[in-house]
Amino acid sequence: MNLHEYQAKALFREYGVPVPRGEPAWTLDEVTAAARVLGGDGWVLKAQVHAGGRGKAGGVRLAGSLRALRAMAGELLGSRLVTGQSGPEGLPVDSLLVEEQLPLARECYLGMLLDRGRERRMIMASASGGMAIEEVAARDPAAILTEHIDPVAGLQPYQCRKLGFGLGFDARQVRQFTGILLALDRMFQERDLSLVEINPLVVTTGGELVALDAKVHLDDNALFRQPALAAQRDEAQEDERERAARAHGLNYVTLAGDIACMVNGAGLAMATMDLIKLHGGEPANFLDVGGGATAERVAEAFKLILSDRKVRAILVNIFGGIVRCDLIAEGIIRAVQEVRVALPVVVRLEGTNVDQGKAMLANSGLSLIPAEGLTDAAEKVVAAARGRRRGGRRK
Repeated sequence: MNLHEYQAKALFREYGVPVPRGEPAWTLDEVTAAARVLGGDGWVLKAQVHAGGRGKAGGVRLAGSLRALRAMAGELLGSRLVTGQSGPEGLPVDSLLVEEQLPLARECYLGMLLDRGRERRMIMASASGGMAIEEVAARDPAAILTEHIDPVAGLQPYQCRKLGFGLGFDARQVRQFTGILLALDRMFQERDLSLVEINPLVVTTGGELVALDAKVHLDDNALFRQPALAAQRDEAQEDERERAARAHGLNYVTLAGDIACMVNGAGLAMATMDLIKLHGGEPANFLDVGGGATAERVAEAFKLILSDRKVRAILVNIFGGIVRCDLIAEGIIRAVQEVRVALPVVVRLEGTNVDQGKAMLANSGLSLIPAEGLTDAAEKVVAAARGRRRGGRRK
């Protein structure tokens, strides 16, 4: 789960991480009121969406008067902001953050995330802030400083000092930087976070460190321990199909391709997508119906897949261990009959009650394409999708 910038900065303030003064707003009158509360003769206006690259997309603007600020807010509120991370449809701008303008001397990058390979928290920092960290890493890997945090000893002050001096801070700034890092690490653990990113962490002309931006991701599996943060979820920023999947206990992620996948088990789902790409296709989604899938859940998964208008073919790849293949077959038949599927559906079943499942599909009277083995399934669904593309757009 993601937080908006204004929500993340409220969390930063709670832990003592310095941020600019700012106020969220949902209407033009609230924008004006926020500017008056902040005072001054210039403000920063930021669109609140769950995507990076807002500045390049026009989602971060500077205003030198209340009239200009209100005009900019009018352009942003109710629009959809398209960034390099939002997808072509963009994300709705329902709220704005009005902040004071700060005099800046330099910009840095600071992030904390989980390194699952090494099973510990990792800090990333760079003197090249204000831009995509991926671009910095690709252009100059040596510009990325890292420190791993021992899960027993915890973050040590010497690690903070090492990073601080590596970023070119003076002694006073290093002390402030150490305090910021220790606070972020405490917040990371206490609030069950999976990512914290400050881009940029700025040095003002007065020599102070301030988190000019804030990105916070929460671990969905720990939301039951964080009810106050979970209540801040903005579902309007999430993919509609992903929201519907969560309501039915399905794990779904929208992708850019046109071959839909329905699989049980995350590992098998990843392998299925790899095989589709290996044979020249592009997956339209990641969809894991889970090890204990029921016929009802499979039917809902099918409806979810079909709501994606770019899908040209469907691959159902089920290994019946906990879930039985006859139940999967029942769900497939029910969904195809209810929704009147006109797309080619390739089905590969293996495992518990596989013979009963295959018999049910064969006797259903539906135009389903059986497959034997993973390679056969991938080849058939890629061929089916190509045939649909040659036949024109889906109706």
